[in-house]
Amino acid sequence: MSLETLSILEQLARDKGLDKDVLIEALKAAVEVAARKRYPSANELQSEFNESTGEVEIYLEKTVVKDVIKPDEEISLKEAASFSEDVQIGDQVLVQQVMENYGRIAAQLAKQVIVQKVREAEIELIYNEYKDKKGELLNGIVHRMEHGDLIVDLGNAEGILPRREQVFRESFNRGERIRAYVLDVRKTPKNALVILSRTHIGLVKRLFEMEVPEISEGMVEIMGVVREPNGRTKIAVRTNDRDIDAVGACVGMRGMRVQSIVQELRGEKIDIVEYSEDPETYIKNALSPAKVSRIILNREEKQMTIIVAEDQMSLAIGKKGQNVRLAAKLVKWKVDIKGPGEALDIGEQHSFMASGNESDVDFLEDIRNTKGLGEKVMTILFSNNIVTFEEALSRGVKGLVELPGIGPKKAEGLIELAEKIQELEATKVVETETPEETVKEETVKDEGEDAPEEEAAPEEIEEVTEELEESPAVEEEEDVEEEEIPIQELSGLPSEIPDILETNGFETLAELSVTPLEELIAIEGIDENMGKEILEKVKQQLGNMENA
Repeated sequence: MSLETLSILEQLARDKGLDKDVLIEALKAAVEVAARKRYPSANELQSEFNESTGEVEIYLEKTVVKDVIKPDEEISLKEAASFSEDVQIGDQVLVQQVMENYGRIAAQLAKQVIVQKVREAEIELIYNEYKDKKGELLNGIVHRMEHGDLIVDLGNAEGILPRREQVFRESFNRGERIRAYVLDVRKTPKNALVILSRTHIGLVKRLFEMEVPEISEGMVEIMGVVREPNGRTKIAVRTNDRDIDAVGACVGMRGMRVQSIVQELRGEKIDIVEYSEDPETYIKNALSPAKVSRIILNREEKQMTIIVAEDQMSLAIGKKGQNVRLAAKLVKWKVDIKGPGEALDIGEQHSFMASGNESDVDFLEDIRNTKGLGEKVMTILFSNNIVTFEEALSRGVKGLVELPGIGPKKAEGLIELAEKIQELEATKVVETETPEETVKEETVKDEGEDAPEEEAAPEEIEEVTEELEESPAVEEEEDVEEEEIPIQELSGLPSEIPDILETNGFETLAELSVTPLEELIAIEGIDENMGKEILEKVKQQLGNMENA
């Protein structure tokens, strides 16, 4: 070894990113191992690196004797006195050894030690560099595939994306750029492992922090994230600044911010909802765009029953129950979705349909049993908080016609039914207020008249029902309104659009008509212009059906 050793060490330190002293220690350890192979009987052996010459010097401990018998363990007094003063027989001195005749095996052993020490230093360096990056996003290049796991080149380290942390249906080719979440950093005897993930909710959270400055600056706070990879993600946000719209800030102008995140997640749908401390408001936001009619809370068991209109059931539940499942995880309550018919059947109607007066008339039940009106009209009134005949009368024909799905004929039929029920209720009130003495005096006289009066209520309601049944206009309108137009009948658009919509869970035009533009353009194959055109065509087609 010579000064050339120093230049080699410096070059190696630069290439590997290691400290020069680490390499010198590795070299000293290697030479020391080789020397022990050369001098197996040596009691003590030391190595020193001479920076001026670039050599590793080996020193053996020998005993000073008069006559040398074992050259590897003993030294004569005369020879010891040449490099050390005041030496006497029996003393222990360190003697420098000339590095020669070490042999091939000792040299090979020294090489292995150097390689091992350098590898350990590299592992320690990589581990120290990435251990503080846990929970952050890293960019890399796909290098190769091993047993289903992706090996990613991170620059000066290799990351591993295990199969369990990969998104189903997501595929990457060799040399493709990839962004992933650092799940863990582990150190093994062979290497340092940077474990990555594409399914962790931290990936979505970090992407929003990168794309939305208001989040990184603390003006908008992420309160919760739930995700089903490659399906849908719901994220709840809030702000304490009245001048900032938390949801709008995350969506960005024309959806630019959220669209970049959707592209990074390979088309995964993202719902951004506003957080609320009130569970009812929170679940309404989480189930959006579905409209909630009623909520029955059980605060002790943290359970809620959500009542929605029939035409909102598919929106609220979502494809394979995904929407309600994610909403329940987001609010951390048990959620059960029911239609108005089921709500009436479970006996909860009295708790959330109670009116100001104590009436035993079930207005909605009468509507349901009236042919020409039926369950659909009952559902429409229930969804618009009209549950008593007084509320129907207060709206009048004009107010009822404004409700979606209620035509002039049905509105007149509803008002006629409500007026009949009102007359019957008024009759009962008059009878109840009759003085007790008068009733006693005329018991015999009125006995025959009271019985038919009491039975008049159901008979008169039946008369109204029969009148509605005889009305062909009402029956014809009912047939038109009951018809659900399938998504495949959407016209005026490219032929592949209905297939794309059906693949993404849309079944009817009514369901599509209440879908916000942001959700449509999140679908792969539909841009902003196409989304607007779809909504316009749906409104036109539904309008034509109503006019017909």
